[in-house]
Amino acid sequence: MLDVTYRMQIPHRPGQLSRVTGVISTHNGLIGDILTIHLGRERTERELTVEMPDLTAAAALAKDLDAIDGVSVLWHLDRAFLRHEGGKLRIDPVVPVTTPQQMRDVYTPGVARVCTAIAHDDSLASRYTMIGTTVAVCTNGTRVLGLGDIGPRAAMPVMEGKALFYKQFAGINAMPILIDTKDEDEFVETVLRIAGGFAGIHLEDISAPSCFEIERRLLAALPQPVMHDDVHGTAVVTVAAAIAACRHVDRRLDAAVVGQIGLGAAGFGIASLMHDGGAARVIAYDPDEGSHARARAHGIEIVSMDELLDQADVVVATTGRAGLIKPEQVKKDSVMLALTNPVAEIDPDIALAAGAAFAADGRSVNNVLGYPGIFRGALLAGAPFISTKMKLAAAWAIAALAPDGELVPDVLEQSVHTAVAEAVRAAAVEEGISRPDHIPPGL
Repeated sequence: MLDVTYRMQIPHRPGQLSRVTGVISTHNGLIGDILTIHLGRERTERELTVEMPDLTAAAALAKDLDAIDGVSVLWHLDRAFLRHEGGKLRIDPVVPVTTPQQMRDVYTPGVARVCTAIAHDDSLASRYTMIGTTVAVCTNGTRVLGLGDIGPRAAMPVMEGKALFYKQFAGINAMPILIDTKDEDEFVETVLRIAGGFAGIHLEDISAPSCFEIERRLLAALPQPVMHDDVHGTAVVTVAAAIAACRHVDRRLDAAVVGQIGLGAAGFGIASLMHDGGAARVIAYDPDEGSHARARAHGIEIVSMDELLDQADVVVATTGRAGLIKPEQVKKDSVMLALTNPVAEIDPDIALAAGAAFAADGRSVNNVLGYPGIFRGALLAGAPFISTKMKLAAAWAIAALAPDGELVPDVLEQSVHTAVAEAVRAAAVEEGISRPDHIPPGL
């Protein structure tokens, strides 16, 4: 589905807007925002955003709207492209330089004294530069959303989005780093060479199994937090959703059998964190036998899909295969979290009608709820890595803030990200991995 914005001139008379909305309804369009651009005596200029199935349907609607007597469609465009024009990020100075003295402070000769101090004490870089509050968002674009291997440049809009939410929700600067290689050695070497400019390394949209090896090697080599968000950020939010879902049906996660369908980057991360979080038993199905050894090494049992759906109290699916789960396979009173977007493995309404106690799809589980607060908490603690205990603290913090009847809280609510960061920071302190001398003052 597309959100398409139509800029129109409409006669400024009673009933004219209703004629427009009537035509939209005949095209089965779902109206979103309505924005008045200009209010004139004779004509009003408005932008209407309409959810349409594709560009062909959007063009057909534009033609019929333009055919309304007195109405002119000035243009129509996929709203996502409107929001991306010119990019979503920029770099701005903290303070403007407007006097000669300020120039002497921030550049020569003052800057030389700061450089000399850092040369003598490397830890000062986090205090006197942006390094302490900046995360690198690194990708090679080999597994982007549901789009697959589209390359690093095509992945840039996603990386910009990640960076945008880092700044908005966590006050962290984030820099997209596009690494044009599929070779694990080259990828790792590139990150190692640039890592000194960042307080943390966020890995994103890297295909499995390379993502696991890349993360493992970077964790072993670097003194700052490294996290593959597709594995761990998604897992944190999914575990939070599972905790809330179990609460809705009066069930405890530590007494539940959790079934994970699909053991790619996200699926393995979810199953692993479910196991580490105390689920009574974690079982998984994936037709790719290459994923089985990794799962078994983490205490996850491999079973057939039929066995999983028959035994699991909580089912999580991350396969990328729409309609994979049939209604007759739904276990009575189970919790179904079918997370593939845009079309889930089973529609939540169908799952509920088939006997599930609770069901949701990927629209409810957004990893933006996790990674900004997780990294902020790690940086606030000066932690050298993000531990399992820190991730579970984030999951429980998110679950605790889910409103009645919902799986997770509102992703746009700032207090949620603040709570996640504090929970992660506290977990690092309790675990004894907080390093006060590494906490950047700029957060």
